[in-house]
Amino acid sequence: MSEIRTRFAPSPTGYLHVGGVRTALFAWLVARQAGGKFILRIEDTDRARLVEGAPKHIQESLNWLGLSPDEGPFFQSKRLDIYKKWADKLVASGRAYADPFSPAEVQTFRELAAGGKQPFRFRDFRPKDPPEWDGKMPLRFKSEPKDYSWHDEVMGNLSAGADAIDDFILMKSDGYPTYNFAHIVDDAEMAISHVIRGQEFVASMPNYLNLYEALGLAPPKFATVPHIMAPSGNKKLSKRDGAKDILDYSNEGYLPEALVSFLSTLGWNDGTDQEIFTCEELIKKFALSRVQKSGARFDEQRLLWTSGYFIRETPLEKLFELAKGFWPPEAAKASDDYKKQVLALVQERLKFLAELPSLTNFFFKDLPFDKSLITDNKQLKKFDKNELVVLLEVAKVRLEASDFTVNDLIKKLNALLEETKQKPAVLFSLIRIATTNAPASPALASTLAVLGKERSLKRIDNFLKNFSD
Repeated sequence: MSEIRTRFAPSPTGYLHVGGVRTALFAWLVARQAGGKFILRIEDTDRARLVEGAPKHIQESLNWLGLSPDEGPFFQSKRLDIYKKWADKLVASGRAYADPFSPAEVQTFRELAAGGKQPFRFRDFRPKDPPEWDGKMPLRFKSEPKDYSWHDEVMGNLSAGADAIDDFILMKSDGYPTYNFAHIVDDAEMAISHVIRGQEFVASMPNYLNLYEALGLAPPKFATVPHIMAPSGNKKLSKRDGAKDILDYSNEGYLPEALVSFLSTLGWNDGTDQEIFTCEELIKKFALSRVQKSGARFDEQRLLWTSGYFIRETPLEKLFELAKGFWPPEAAKASDDYKKQVLALVQERLKFLAELPSLTNFFFKDLPFDKSLITDNKQLKKFDKNELVVLLEVAKVRLEASDFTVNDLIKKLNALLEETKQKPAVLFSLIRIATTNAPASPALASTLAVLGKERSLKRIDNFLKNFSD
């Protein structure tokens, strides 16, 4: 069996988002599973739409996700002599011709077709005696329309009639090839075995197959992956729906393993209820035959859940290294040991590392008194001020007798429940608000132990002063 060689071939017209990355992931998995090669090709022949820095961004995105290519990047703009060679071959065989028509003339042809209530096909208006191609005019493929049937590794057996085939441009007047021509040449030159791409290319397959025949090339295997749909499920995902820059996820502190697992399950499953996959599991289990034909809905809540899972599974020491750069500014003066204690407390609740400041800031600075934390609390708002003051004063006395280890604090807090005859939702919420001035915190005993006795009692005093005023 020949070597499995897949490719990811983005256009550098902007950042990579989840749709493009999922295509790269599937191609990478097919290659890895077979011990083959994954190639990166930058399709930069549309010079008007190039975005500066996009090729570097594409490479950084793949590397961050662990999808580094085995070969490349190859740039189509540096392969113009190769496309010229294959174009000349088509001209010599009579399967390509110079297009002498102006855009205005082509528009006239469109209007003639519309007037006759016929679909516009350029092949119906081929020049009878085209000039010799000098490289300054567009070069068009001279199609030979016929019916086609082909197999798609995802979509199954597909077919199209001769009416779907037309004369399309191979080389533009600026000397650059079109995508429709260049990708077929490149796939042949690079011995690509599997072409994995989005649904938008299915309609062009008859033209591609016609061109493969004209070039004397055996087509590779094709696999068409479904669209990633917006959360609503009724349209293709766009930037406004959450299709953001993949590196934004890196900047927000998502773990790359979480993105890979999440993206793999957008349109694929292994036939079980498993929702989380390590890279090793994906390489073992992935199969194009199990990629679904219909669109996959982008569910940001499931992404957050997946991300949280991988953060929880990360050893504390490793997570601490990953968390550098995400702490609130006030944490700069804290020791690494203290920050590790804080991180261990919030690790269970973290969904991405950029949440660290909002979840941990009260460990590093005294937050301002916020009366609404009491008045908006479903349980505490039922009590008048004096009742809460008395309850907190009793709690302070009992906490003063604690050595502030977690075990002792749990004993003291449980004893307080017995003494005050209050529910945890009342007593523990009051102590938590008084010691953190935050709307939420990890387990109370653990939080108090990390804050320490001196700081906790001082904050209770300050809360009582502000609350009583």
